[in-house]
Parts: sequence; structure tokens; C-alpha cells
Amino acid sequence: MPTWNPTDYQTYLDLRTRPSRDLVQRIPISPARIIDLGCGPGNSTAVCAERWPTASIVGLDNSAEMIESARTTQSNRTWLVGDIGEWIRQPSGIEHEVDLIFSSAALQWVEDHARIFPRLLHKLAPRGVFACQMPAHDAIPNQLMRDMAASERWHHWFPNRQAKEWRSHSLDFYYAILVASAKWLDLWATDYLQIMSDVDDIVEWYKSTGLRPYLECIQDNDHRQEFLEEYRSRLFAAYPKSEAGGVPFLFRRIFIVAGVA
Repeated sequence: MPTWNPTDYQTYLDLRTRPSRDLVQRIPISPARIIDLGCGPGNSTAVCAERWPTASIVGLDNSAEMIESARTTQSNRTWLVGDIGEWIRQPSGIEHEVDLIFSSAALQWVEDHARIFPRLLHKLAPRGVFACQMPAHDAIPNQLMRDMAASERWHHWFPNRQAKEWRSHSLDFYYAILVASAKWLDLWATDYLQIMSDVDDIVEWYKSTGLRPYLECIQDNDHRQEFLEEYRSRLFAAYPKSEAGGVPFLFRRIFIVAGVA
């Protein structure tokens, strides 16, 4: 059964960490207390620590494997195994307030953004900031996964024609749900052109993230490999090799930075 694997995730760690570095540059405060929601193996937490070396930082992730990897490399921080949604639903007393709620490629796994994103702002200390980045939902590789799950060939493993997957929305959506709670908002999207050596690299990129809910649905190892092979063949048509070498892989991420009074 596929699980969160720190080793697989860190195969492309520089590429996965770059959006975190871009995000911290747009945060206009010097926070004393930070929580990194969905910290994974701690790469995004390390970015925060580099930017604000005197801050007290807590990393939260629901994967014990990821937290253990983070604790091994950054033993001087506080690491918690826990569910992001449960943390958001906790009472917002002053003793729980933080100056910065930071999240890099994690909140797309939490449901009901219209309800939870405004709640995140209410958990901030005065003049605090919520900052996150997430992958765009409409990328071609994600649509190919959905198409396969909805097909007759894979109906046995996907009786509802879909997997329980992640979700992000348009920037207009986040503006509409946050504007009433925020003093100011900064919303943007960035297309990262990542040059992969071949299509297999794109498959490996998604195996540790977006493909996980699909692979978890397929209980048979042989069928799981067949699913990956079909997915790989569909990617070939969408991502041809460049004459200059390598496979250009455009990856869009959306960014949200919101401050409170």
C-alpha cells in the first residue's frame, strides 16, 4: 500500500522547495511564532527558519514517516504528527495564536476551503499572516488521472469513477472567501518550467503526491503497475521531448498571502 515516503518525496527536493522560497519573500512581517502546516520532511520549515532564524517554529504533518525524517535533520525544532483539519478546527484561544501560518503544497489535501481558509485567518495573532501555496487543480497530469479513474477499464477499482483526491480552486475563489476576514490580500500564480529527463520522471514526481490516492485504491500490485504503465503512455502524448533535450514540464502553483489587523 502506498504511503508518504520521505525518500521518494525528496527525489526532487530542490524543485519542490523553490515555491516555498518564493512564498517567504512576499511575507512582510518578522514572525516570532510560526506553524508550518503539512511540513513533510521539513524542507519548507527549513526555508522559514532560514528567513526568520530567531522564530519559534512548529512543523505539523499527518505522516509519522515525514515527521521522523524532519526530526532527524532538524532536531532543534518542534515536530508534531497530526491532522491539519483537526488543528484548524481547534478553538482559537489567545494561547494558540501564531504570527505566521505557513503551508507549502499541503492544504489542497484538506476539504472545504470555503470554510477552513477564513478560519485560518481567525487563528492568527494581531497583524499576523497566513501564507500558502498549492498546485493548480487543472494541470494535464491530474486530468489524466481523473480520466483513467472514470474509464471502464478501471471501474473495478474506482466504482465511483474517481479517487479521493486533493483540490484547489481559482484565485477568484480565494479572494471571495478571504476578503471579508483579511486586512490585505496578495494572490498570484506562477508557472514553473521544470525540465525532466524523460516522462518517467514526471511519473515519479506524481507517485509521491498526486497519484497516491489512485494507487491506494488499487489493491493488486500487478494492476497498480498496469495503471502506472497506462498513465505513463498517456503522458508521452502530452509531454514530448524537446529538440533541445529533456522534457519540458510546466507546473503551475497558486499563492495566497493574507494579513489580519
